[in-house]
Amino acid sequence: MNPAAKLYAEPLDIIITGVGGQGNVLASQVLGRALLKLGYGVTVGETFGLSQRGGAVMSMVRVVSQGVMGPLVPENRATAILSLEPLEALRVLGAYGHPQVVVLTNDRPLMPVNVIAGANRYPDMADLQAVLAELSSRLYWLPATDVALELGNPILANVVMLGALAASGLLPLGLPELEAALAEMFPPAKMEANRQALARGAALLA
Repeated sequence: MNPAAKLYAEPLDIIITGVGGQGNVLASQVLGRALLKLGYGVTVGETFGLSQRGGAVMSMVRVVSQGVMGPLVPENRATAILSLEPLEALRVLGAYGHPQVVVLTNDRPLMPVNVIAGANRYPDMADLQAVLAELSSRLYWLPATDVALELGNPILANVVMLGALAASGLLPLGLPELEAALAEMFPPAKMEANRQALARGAALLA
């Protein structure tokens, strides 16, 4: 472990959430691998739910300098929430947020089935952004899907969000460590797009 790298908080409890198919689980695995290679104790707990049907998906990444933590983040104790869908950020914030929590969310909504069917209404985006800002110490409202589309593949939004998380100052690592973890999971032919997604995500916080 790099002795100069300090955890933002200990335990560092990061919740990654989104909708099934957005790459939530991959993002948590990449983050966990990168932190493990630096020598931290990392526990990743994943809730798959209705992931194959567009349902909510949530992963908990718990990090300590020594030892390991149980897989579940206590209620109202998340250090940060990284969300691939903005309404999911609010849902998780209600259970795990507190005045000091940091929220990073993709700004592109995915409408639930009940909204598409007309049974419910998706919140106004300006109102949703305002509520997330009020309930967190820092809100990063990020066009991750727009950036991913510019790179040619909307699924890259999860990697864009990881790049932003690395640039937030919350993690004891940077883009090279995340890139190395991605390289263990993807063939070389796919790594250039992932490198660009990480860099573009970090640039969103510049």
